[in-house]
Amino acid sequence: MSCPASVEITFARMRFLITQNPTNSTISKFIEELKKYGVKTLVRVCDATYDQAPIEKEGIRVLNWSFEDGAPPPNQIVDDWLNLVKAKFQEEPGCCIAIHCAAGLGRKKRGAFNSKQLLYLEKYRPKMRLHRKNVCSHCCVQ
Repeated sequence: MSCPASVEITFARMRFLITQNPTNSTISKFIEELKKYGVKTLVRVCDATYDQAPIEKEGIRVLNWSFEDGAPPPNQIVDDWLNLVKAKFQEEPGCCIAIHCAAGLGRKKRGAFNSKQLLYLEKYRPKMRLHRKNVCSHCCVQ
């Protein structure tokens, strides 16, 4: 079984890379992929399955925000994510943040969201909004 390809999502001047969960045996190719997209921050939302030291050695910050597989993220992780996005794109417009979970099923497969995740999305009310300050300025989160 082959791993699905990474998916880049772009909104305004914000870029996100949704990747597969690497292993120690695939870490070199994983790092190449991160570097190809200019990733400087990687968010891991699952239990560790690989040594993050080689990634950090390449100057990429790894944030470990693990939560239950298949479940919606806890409020603290949502807050941390929004704060990260706000800070990164204000400091470095156009940068790329990578994120991965255990399986990454939601990247390509139709119907990959489960009922708990769908209910969370239906009830979610944003605390912050994405908007452009003005036409000439970079995009930010407020």
